Amino acid sequence: MLSKKAKSRFFYLILFIFSIALIFFLILKNLEDSVVYFFSPTEINNKPNISLNKKIRLGGLVKEGSVKKQNTSVNFIITDLKNEIIVTYNGLLPNLFSEGKGVVAEGKLNDKKYFIANKILAKHDENYMPPEVKEALEKAN
Repeated sequence: MLSKKAKSRFFYLILFIFSIALIFFLILKNLEDSVVYFFSPTEINNKPNISLNKKIRLGGLVKEGSVKKQNTSVNFIITDLKNEIIVTYNGLLPNLFSEGKGVVAEGKLNDKKYFIANKILAKHDENYMPPEVKEALEKAN
């Protein structure tokens, strides 16, 4: 049989553990909205249940001859040399954006072949390729 003092310590220990678990749960739940996952076109094509309403990053190379500009709207194809995804972006492109170069687009999938970007990340010199893109291209070959 536990004494009154031991029962009190046990109660406070359980309360402390529950409080810590609740704090971790709330922190992780709030961070979930700000986490953006990176995928290559092949990973998106192979994933059976990819969410269409979550923000993701799509990376690869801008396919040669695929860039079509109309006012502030740009359509182009991101490829990892195995699969391709059509990307639509409204806005100004970074200066270093060009065909045949690595790019990371952030936005949402419309379906597995069409991506609507709200941000284009191509802020690097012509010899640099984002590590995620480089790794995805190596896996694809």
